[in-house]
Amino acid sequence: MIDAIIILIFIIAAAGVGFDSVDLLPVEVQQQISNIEALRWLAAGFTSILGLAFGLVAQTTYRRLENRISTTPIEVILTRAVGLVIGLLIANLMLAPIFLLPIPKELAFIKPMTAILGSVVFSFMGVSLADTHGRTFLRLINPNSIETLLVAEGTLQAASTKVVDTSCIIDGRIEQLLHTGFIEGQILIPQFVLQELQQLADGSNDQKRVRGRRGLDILNRMQESFPKRILIHSADYEDIATVDAKLVHLAQEINGTLLTNDYNLSKVANLQKVTILNVNDIAQAIRPIYLPGDTIDLKILKLGKEPTQGVGYLEDGTMVVVEEGKEYIGEELSVVVTSALQTSAGRMIFAKPQSVIASS
Repeated sequence: MIDAIIILIFIIAAAGVGFDSVDLLPVEVQQQISNIEALRWLAAGFTSILGLAFGLVAQTTYRRLENRISTTPIEVILTRAVGLVIGLLIANLMLAPIFLLPIPKELAFIKPMTAILGSVVFSFMGVSLADTHGRTFLRLINPNSIETLLVAEGTLQAASTKVVDTSCIIDGRIEQLLHTGFIEGQILIPQFVLQELQQLADGSNDQKRVRGRRGLDILNRMQESFPKRILIHSADYEDIATVDAKLVHLAQEINGTLLTNDYNLSKVANLQKVTILNVNDIAQAIRPIYLPGDTIDLKILKLGKEPTQGVGYLEDGTMVVVEEGKEYIGEELSVVVTSALQTSAGRMIFAKPQSVIASS
C-alpha cells in the first residue's frame, strides 16, 4: 500500500507541475497558442510519466532504506541519532557568529553556503563519532540501557536465574566460578536450603556439622562479595517432602536453571525438563587433555598393580600409571604420556619416565 501511495504522490505532483508550467511561458508565446488548456493537459501527461519514473526510484530507495534500518542494531540507530543532533547543534553554535559579520550584498550567498557546508560536515562527524564511541557513551548514561533494549527486542536473551542446592554450596567451587565470571544471572538460595544447612550445622554428627558450617561460611562470603546477585528466596512447599523435589519444583516455577553437583538430582531434573548446570560436568570439561607424546611433571606416590608400575596423580585427581616407575616412588620426574583410558571411574593416563624413553 505504501508503495502505491509513494508512486501516486510523485505522479500527481509531477502532473501539477506540468499543468502549471504553461504559465511560465512568455505572454507572446501563450497568445500564439490556440488551445492553451489542451497544452496544459498535454504537459501534465508528459510530466506525470516523469513522475512515475521518479516515483519508482523513490519507492525502491524507500524499500532499501527500510531494509537497512530493520537490519541495523537498535543501539546503532540511537547513537547515530544522538550524534547527528549533537553535530547539528555544534554547527549552529559555531556558525552563528558568521551571520553577524557585515558581508556585501554581492557575497551574500556565502552565508547560506557556509551554513549548509558546516551542517553537513558536523553532521557527518557526529555520526562517525557515534559509530566509534556511541555505545560507550550510552553505557556512561545508563550501564544497563543497551542490554535492556536488546533483551526487549529479542537480540539478547536474559541470563536465567540459578537455583543452588545444598551440596553445591558445601562443595565450594561455585564461589570460585562466581569470581571468574563463568556463571551469569542471579543466584537464588531457597529458604529450605538454608534450613537444611542450619540443620547440618546444628547436628550431632561431627562430619555433617563441619559440612554444614562450611556451607554457611561459603554462603556468607558469596553474599559479601556479590550482594546484588545472591538472593534468598522465601518460597517453601510444605506439601513436598524432600529438598530435591522442592528445588526441581522451584526451578520449574521460575523457569530457572538448577545449579548442582548431585548426579541423581541432575537425572531427575532432566526427566522433568529442568535446565541443569552441573559443577562436576564443568570441572570434567575443563580438564586438560593429554595426548601421547605430551610431557607431565609428576610425583610418584605409590606402587601400581604391576610390580614395575608407579602411580601419581594430577592436580584434578586424574590417576597416572607410570610404567617402570617403581624405582622413582617419592620422587618427582618428567613422564611422557603413552596412552589414555576413559573408565567408569574416571580418566586414567599411562606414561613412561622421560629418561627411559630417551635411553631407548
